[in-house]
Amino acid sequence: MVYSYNKLWKLLIDKNMMKKDLMEKTKITSSTMAKMGRGEAVSLDVLGRICVVMECNIGDLIDFVKEGK
Repeated sequence: MVYSYNKLWKLLIDKNMMKKDLMEKTKITSSTMAKMGRGEAVSLDVLGRICVVMECNIGDLIDFVKEGK
């Protein structure tokens, strides 16, 4: 399965935040951030922590991309 975190990256830009800022505020590791950069799955706990910091819902961060399209 492939996930798109483009919504999250745009939200970071809109809020004038860098990835390192998000990592510090949510205690996300660099390996987890790399997984998101590659479109891989991360835990709901991670997504939940991001939602708290970004004041949004999970659907505001991620899209599921059907393979082959």
